[in-house]
Amino acid sequence: MLRDVFIWAYERSADRYKAVRQSLGEPDAFRMRYRSELRDMVGSIVREGMNKKKAMTYIAEWASKNVQKPDRDKFSETAEGELLGLHEGNFARYQVRPSEFEAWQRRWNA
Repeated sequence: MLRDVFIWAYERSADRYKAVRQSLGEPDAFRMRYRSELRDMVGSIVREGMNKKKAMTYIAEWASKNVQKPDRDKFSETAEGELLGLHEGNFARYQVRPSEFEAWQRRWNA
């Protein structure tokens, strides 16, 4: 009887996993290729307290020096999107302290 319950639970779990995988889709290869660069860049912008104008200039200059030409526009667009999507629930992934995030947010929204 326990074997039947285990098999039923295992099959149910596998079906749920399959459904979640299908709903999420495949990982973004571009973001995976540049994940450390994006993390470092966003973290630097926040730690240095850059405003929007300064951050966009920094991203463009950094990308022109460090990213291959075919990927530059997408990299800049992705980095800008990461900054615009930054909030209290996800800033820790960029290795930023709460005080740094709060100071940056005040400048960013000014």
